[in-house]
Amino acid sequence: MQQLAIRKLSRNDYPHWDSYVDNHPEGSFFHLSGWLDVIDSVFGHKHHYMLAESDDRLVGVLPLFEQKSWLFGHTLVSTPFCVYGGALADSSHIRKKLEAAAFELGCELNVDYVELRDKHDVESDAPWVKHCHHSQFSLALPEKSDDIIGVIKKKRRNVIRHSLRNNLSWDTSDNFKSCYDVYAESVRDLGTPVFTQKLFTKLKETFPDRCETMLVHDEDQQPISTMLSFYYKDHAMPYYGGGKYESKALNGSDYMIFQLMHVAHQRGVTLFDYGRSKNDSGAYQYKKHWGMKAHPLNYKVALVKAKSLPNLSPNNPKYKYFIKAWKRLPLPVSRLIGPMLSKYLG
Repeated sequence: MQQLAIRKLSRNDYPHWDSYVDNHPEGSFFHLSGWLDVIDSVFGHKHHYMLAESDDRLVGVLPLFEQKSWLFGHTLVSTPFCVYGGALADSSHIRKKLEAAAFELGCELNVDYVELRDKHDVESDAPWVKHCHHSQFSLALPEKSDDIIGVIKKKRRNVIRHSLRNNLSWDTSDNFKSCYDVYAESVRDLGTPVFTQKLFTKLKETFPDRCETMLVHDEDQQPISTMLSFYYKDHAMPYYGGGKYESKALNGSDYMIFQLMHVAHQRGVTLFDYGRSKNDSGAYQYKKHWGMKAHPLNYKVALVKAKSLPNLSPNNPKYKYFIKAWKRLPLPVSRLIGPMLSKYLG
């Protein structure tokens, strides 16, 4: 009988790990080993990436990071700052072994809980329980770029046509400073602590061909909307985006998403993956109005020290006054202290 061994990832394993992710049908951009370097160097969290081997052959992987904060608790997550995670394996038996090893590690580290961000619904043994209130949205792109407008719902098409008359322009020259400036202002206006600018530059450094920014400018060539997107396999993934106050009246965000669909089409992408949104939220309804399909995500949690499932949602009433106060912060102040908090909000 073949022996299964589970051990921690070493740097020499990176090429084999990534090859496994590339070839696994459920392998996502967020399973790639590059995220280990990104999260380690930008946020300083400790990794516990696990791989499973049988007869010296790689048969499973599980990315894991430990986050420890007096304010937000002590957790083990696959994978923070990413919408997808969890174990990839040759079989459900191996996947369950990796999941069991993750829980055992969580017990050793005495964390509050362990979270695995599975995209699809897979059977898991106790003590794992499903805990997710988000859905993922995607839109299949047509063969011809001229047909993209036709797969979008009528009401949103009208908004897009309006945006095309507003003398907007766009570029993908990877101006990360301007991209971050717009993004930082946007999330401050939402009452959310912003990530450090180093995250954007490190992502581009780590994934040079899979990471690209788009900036939308008004008729005076001032940036009003931005998006940092990922490209992997046949997926385009708009990920970190936002818009200034001026963007709303010009429908800058709608213009940007429409142009991103065309850029993705030119790259040969067939699926536009617009990430996750909390069920029944404003963002959830917005994406539905594009004609995108909602797919419930299947995150799961195993409690260790915690007595109840976590609720770190911005809709949690206990964060109400914090969000209200954060929106009033001067932008330089929010950019200064935001990264100290957001590093634990992965």
